[in-house]
Amino acid sequence: MVLSDAERLTLENWARRRSTAQGLAQRAQIVLACVRGWNNTAVAARLGIELKAVGRWRSRFLRDRLQGLCDEPRCGVARTITDAQVEEVVVRTLEETPEGATHWSKRELATRVGICALSVLRIWRAFGLEPWRTETFKISPDPMLIEKTRDVVGLYLAPPANAVVFAVDEKPQIQALERTAPVLPMLPGTPERRSFDYVWHHGRPVRRPEHRHRQGNREAVRPAPGGRLP
Repeated sequence: MVLSDAERLTLENWARRRSTAQGLAQRAQIVLACVRGWNNTAVAARLGIELKAVGRWRSRFLRDRLQGLCDEPRCGVARTITDAQVEEVVVRTLEETPEGATHWSKRELATRVGICALSVLRIWRAFGLEPWRTETFKISPDPMLIEKTRDVVGLYLAPPANAVVFAVDEKPQIQALERTAPVLPMLPGTPERRSFDYVWHHGRPVRRPEHRHRQGNREAVRPAPGGRLP
């Protein structure tokens, strides 16, 4: 077996480099050992592999040279999802919402695109999309926000003895659609973000909810940051 200078350099690089696939590195070692004049039995014993493996890769190299050492295409299930369908899933997730819902479910989107729900979930994972997640934020102009927050949170984390805390808020059945700040849309790897409070349209002044702390005959009323109460 005779090698050209280019073939020898390529085989030595394949056998020596750590980034080379393990199977390809072993095939390169087989060919280099055969070039030294060793027979198949000696090569198999030296490398600790089966005799028929040495014969197979020696024959393939003699027939196809370096290309014969590379993995051949293997049979398998043909791809059933096209690039256009993948693009449609991503675009609809980012730019559309189904009627009567706040975001797509994997089953609804799968029905619309014409693929299975598991495929939709895999595409979401590949692009870092999580339409069911929503993060909240609040930008407050109140200069005393930190002090008020600590005051209110302290009632929950370390309440005085015999204390009762009442938290008054809006009805949870009412869905907030018009937020006080623009909704930040979902991006690949980043969920949708929106402020937790929303605009009131009752036509009368509103005030913030109050957290009441009662102990004995004393009552402390502390405003909760960012809340409202009609």
